[in-house]
Amino acid sequence: MKIKRRKLPYEEVLKLPRLQHKKPLKPSRFLATVVRIVSAPTLWKTKFSYTTERMELVGNQPCLILMNHSSFTDMKLAFGIFYPQPLGIVTSVDAMSGIFGKLMRLLGCTPTHKYVPDTSLIRDIEYMLKTNKTSVLMYPEAGYSFDGRTTTLPRKMGVLMKKLGVPVVTVITQGAFARDPLYNMLQIRDVKVSAHVKCLATAEEIKEKTVAELDALLDQDFSFDNFAWQRDNKVSIDVPFRADGLHRILYKCPNCGTENKMEGKGIHLTCHACGKKWEMDEYGQLSACEGETEYHHIPDWYTWQRECVRKELENGTYLLDTDVEIAIQVNLDGVCLIGSGRLTHDLNGFHLTGADGKLDYKQSAVASHTLYSDYYWYEIGDVIGIGDNEFSYFCFPGADVSVTKVRLATEELYKMKKLKKQI
Repeated sequence: MKIKRRKLPYEEVLKLPRLQHKKPLKPSRFLATVVRIVSAPTLWKTKFSYTTERMELVGNQPCLILMNHSSFTDMKLAFGIFYPQPLGIVTSVDAMSGIFGKLMRLLGCTPTHKYVPDTSLIRDIEYMLKTNKTSVLMYPEAGYSFDGRTTTLPRKMGVLMKKLGVPVVTVITQGAFARDPLYNMLQIRDVKVSAHVKCLATAEEIKEKTVAELDALLDQDFSFDNFAWQRDNKVSIDVPFRADGLHRILYKCPNCGTENKMEGKGIHLTCHACGKKWEMDEYGQLSACEGETEYHHIPDWYTWQRECVRKELENGTYLLDTDVEIAIQVNLDGVCLIGSGRLTHDLNGFHLTGADGKLDYKQSAVASHTLYSDYYWYEIGDVIGIGDNEFSYFCFPGADVSVTKVRLATEELYKMKKLKKQI
């Protein structure tokens, strides 16, 4: 999938019309049918099936559907489960760009900025539920999973549940990540996909429970590990490219400690600083070709990297300071490429400069609980996304920068700042 892009001076970008808020449309049954038909080959090829739990408590009433986010396949899976039930769908602004975005709006999609507080989105969700009388599908993680586990969830989702006062349904998939993991350069693998659909809480149960209790229920349902699932269920992915791009997740060598010298290629992950090599087996586990295997399980390696980043933040040595290429989005007409700039990230948050000093944007360390970072974003490159409800800044660093590390640093810094504020 690609996004419309054009080169434009920063001064001209400032003159572009801003995104105008529009009330969500009732989903077109015709377009929903088209999407369901288009989804059919994928559902058939993946032998898609799903189980349900407590769904008789929901019936046909509109509900809030919270689905985990593994790959672009997720939308097809949702239509495989809920069609012909009409769905309002919360979608990122960049995903609704161009003519495709106009069709998505007719389908029932409503745009929002990722990881940016948006009170209008809450009103839109209420409008879809209570005026349009449709269920609302949203991905609370907002971004695709990097390591096959839950992307950090926003706190106090229970507040939203209480405000809406409708049943909440969770959809957790198995196999969707293994079929098309983000790190693997859009290479599809032959994996059976299934899902579990559950009524997390009825409207009455939501009234009775506290926000903390509702958050705990959601955390419990979203406590998955796709690499563990693959290992434990002996799901064989015996393709010669299974480790391609694995360095996007595992950017730091546990043998020598060097960062951004890793390379995932074929079935191997190699550190080009010390020469150590690991093999990724058909069940998604790693083994050192020589010497000790520090981490067989990829999420354990990822957790170790998080701990390393946390230590850097605590001792004040963490710093990102790099040249970037900058794209800006101000409406649904794609992104504007304005040239190069400089992005820094430290204990104070992000600072982006460019356009000969005319662009100067700062974002606090507590502005968001996580970061919009992505691999091979719209087939352009690895990206760091920051911004507000008016401007989205997409920054493309060089190969010597790990957008994974920046996301980890953003999440750990947010937790540190929030804890300090509470104390």
